[in-house]
Amino acid sequence: MGEPARVLVVDDEQSITDFIALGLRHEGFDVRTAGDGRAALRAVDEFKPQLVVLDLMMPRMDGWELCRALAGDRNRGVIILSARDETTDRIQGLELGADDYLVKPFEFNELLARIRAVLRRRQPDLTRVVSAGELSIDTATREVRLGDRLVELSVREYDLLHFLALNADQVLPRQRILDEVWGYNFFGDENNVEVYIRYLRQKLGDTAHQRIQTVRGVGYRLRCRAAAATEA
Repeated sequence: MGEPARVLVVDDEQSITDFIALGLRHEGFDVRTAGDGRAALRAVDEFKPQLVVLDLMMPRMDGWELCRALAGDRNRGVIILSARDETTDRIQGLELGADDYLVKPFEFNELLARIRAVLRRRQPDLTRVVSAGELSIDTATREVRLGDRLVELSVREYDLLHFLALNADQVLPRQRILDEVWGYNFFGDENNVEVYIRYLRQKLGDTAHQRIQTVRGVGYRLRCRAAAATEA
């Protein structure tokens, strides 16, 4: 599936950096943290992150100065995460080169969505092709192949398979799949997931449920390699 996207989280409150880092690592990102602007610049040189999430009020070098120092790289995204919610602060941050501005307190899922959106804009080739075993998903053309065979999917089927492939070999609870693929405002139930899993299995020829496994009482897992039928 390629290398994970590299994200640097910069904040002088360790509880915040730990919280964000834990969540992003769970989502498959490669994460480093820094407690101030100067440490962040060193981490940028060593780690070469594709996106930096930074606070504004920090010791030694504040977020304004750090944002200004990072503005020269068109391939690196910047998201400001700050308790300062004045419109003037938002405007200043964006004018200094930040891609987005999120106010504390925040929901992790909103931060995650914004990170993914910035990476899509800044690094369009980063996740263009997502692979999971014989499956290949071109996110630019939305073309799905199983080996050499082109697989025709509906919009929802594609979104579901793409999400499973991004998290290949991980057990994904039904509710999480529903939230991520159908959206948090969707009023349906988990039966929708079961129905579309069945559609995907039919189109992928997965009659033995070896490629998309059911984990009883939890959810589903897309395997990179075909597994024994006894595991399904």
